[in-house]
Amino acid sequence: MTNWLITGASSGLGLGMTRKLLDRGDRVVATARRVEALDGLAAAHGDRLRVVALDITDRDAIRAAVAAAFAAFGRIDRIVSNAGYGLFGAAEELTDDQLDRQIATNLTGSIQLIRAVLPHLRAQGGGRILQVSSEGGQIAYPNFSAYHATKWGIEGFVEGVAQEVAPFGIEFTLIEPGPTGTNFGAALDRAPESAVYDATPAGAVRRAVADGSFVIRGDADRTVDAMIAAGDAERPARRVALGSTAYESIERALVQRLAELRAQRDVAFAADVG
Repeated sequence: MTNWLITGASSGLGLGMTRKLLDRGDRVVATARRVEALDGLAAAHGDRLRVVALDITDRDAIRAAVAAAFAAFGRIDRIVSNAGYGLFGAAEELTDDQLDRQIATNLTGSIQLIRAVLPHLRAQGGGRILQVSSEGGQIAYPNFSAYHATKWGIEGFVEGVAQEVAPFGIEFTLIEPGPTGTNFGAALDRAPESAVYDATPAGAVRRAVADGSFVIRGDADRTVDAMIAAGDAERPARRVALGSTAYESIERALVQRLAELRAQRDVAFAADVG
């Protein structure tokens, strides 16, 4: 039996993961802003599910929720940092409040959760953190610039902190789903639209999302299965791309980036001390 802490567990991948883990006999501390969404699972699974109300932008609440999770089960083997949402709109269209909330939730909230769990994981001799990122942690779409900033940011944070805590037996996996059939689209925070972007790539993506032509290949149930498998893996990968769209998009971006880097080799070396 494995003990899990999952944030953002009231809907989407977090809820699906919580349900599957409980069904197989694991124990879960599930956090959510809307805890009532977990009432049915709580009634069905008793003490194997502990539900904690948490706004991931509240640093003190994060620390309290983490302490309560470790106190409830004695140890937590797997942390799933899943809380977050999408912000949709060209950078110029976003309000200051929208931008601040996106960063506070997706980036700062994830950072503070990781910081809060590290002392506990270190004290118990290790554990694994699954940070839910996105294909958007390595590639970018128009109209998602702020969202991408948070996902690229959290991936950089994880790359650094993973090296810091590896000697303590603490492991990290970045989960990178592509477009997946969850409620992500319905929960998008949308910026006020400006007509000046109608004839731009931002306008094209806006229309594709509105008319349903933005292709979603990812299956939520299979994505959850892959996330659980990543948590169970004996030797976890640092990154797990999920869905054909994520794989193809990331591969294409990395190939292009590597080609551009190699083309600049002479320029790069010329900047060294002579």
